[in-house]
Parts: sequence; structure tokens; C-alpha cells
Amino acid sequence: MSTITANHILVETLEQAQDLQRQLTEGASFTDLAKSHSKCPSGSRGGDLGPFGRGQMVPEFENAAFGLDVGGFSEPVQTQFGYHLINRTA
Repeated sequence: MSTITANHILVETLEQAQDLQRQLTEGASFTDLAKSHSKCPSGSRGGDLGPFGRGQMVPEFENAAFGLDVGGFSEPVQTQFGYHLINRTA
């Protein structure tokens, strides 16, 4: 597979990421949480990053995103930007 698509939520602390992850497991909308909590500009689009291939994202993010099943959510992933929750969409 050359490209995937994913949404993500970017927050500053592990505690914030864990709280959002808990809300997701309780049925909260990923899109709504991204719009209200993500510090990435993609948050206004529900965290939608569009399609991307290997080598386009930082390694920690890329490895987590490509390791997910379609529809799957990641554990918090730390990068130089903060903590991400990733939802692979295709």
C-alpha cells in the first residue's frame, strides 16, 4: 500500500491524550474531539490529514498510522509536536 488516509488529534500532554482516548472508547466522535481539542490546523477539518505515504510524516507518527487497521485508533503517540491520537480511515 503506497498511501493511507488518517485523522488525528494533537495535544500537548500525555494526560490530555489519555483523557481523549478514554472518551473515544466511551463512544465520543473522533471528528468532534479533533475540532474541539486538536492544536493542529487539521482540527478544523475533524483532524483529516488526507492521503499520505511513507516518508511524509515523522517516523513515530508514520509507524503508528501504517500499523493501524482501517477504522482503528492508536494509543497516544509522542512526537516532537506533542501527543497524537490517530484514526486510520483508509
